Amino acid sequence: MESLTRIPKERIAVLIGKGGETRKSIEEASGVKLHIDSTTGEVSVDWPTDVDPVLRLKLPDIIRAIGRGLAPNRALRLIGDDAFLRIYDIREWVGRKGNHTRRMRSRLIGRDGRIRSLIESFTGTEIAIHGSTVVVIGDELGLMTACTAIEGLLDGAEHSTVIRGMERDVRRRRIEDRSLDSYQVKDATTNTATEFEDLVPGLAEIRNRRKNIDTQQPTEDIGTTEADHDTGAHSE
Repeated sequence: MESLTRIPKERIAVLIGKGGETRKSIEEASGVKLHIDSTTGEVSVDWPTDVDPVLRLKLPDIIRAIGRGLAPNRALRLIGDDAFLRIYDIREWVGRKGNHTRRMRSRLIGRDGRIRSLIESFTGTEIAIHGSTVVVIGDELGLMTACTAIEGLLDGAEHSTVIRGMERDVRRRRIEDRSLDSYQVKDATTNTATEFEDLVPGLAEIRNRRKNIDTQQPTEDIGTTEADHDTGAHSE
């Protein structure tokens, strides 16, 4: 049995779930056996003999994310290879005064949760703000954009400035994605033509010879033809 991490006592019940459902769902998704000390919040695990090395890195993040306020069903997204975790401690920016932490937490959440929802919507991430902790999970690009926005707010940037920054990032990514798709389609078309020529011996040579004939074929000189007709008529 290996110790993974310790979670706050108020999150122990969330990690276990009603009737142990949450713990069971994590165990089924990961193939491990969890041990949760309901007194200390210490979480340990029994690994299977053929455990995936990536899972060894991912499972502690799942437990930490739940312990820091993220809903278990959202935290399980971290099982995927394309999901990553970032945790912020608000106190690193505002100090340990409770009223400063509450004010910054309100800035990050926004009225009726609007700012948090906008960041999630723009970046495809999952965000939880609990106590003095901010938890963010998402894919590499989404996480990068979300973290830039969160760090901007923590540094004191205006909401409007942060939102415009996210919009620029999203537009740039879309342009880059379209350019990549266009390149891939063009490359695939070229490869298909080349592969077809490989299947038909001499096809490329025939195509080139036909192009040369088309470019060398003389155009009809209408003026000369009419003159020839006139000459013929006078001869008669």
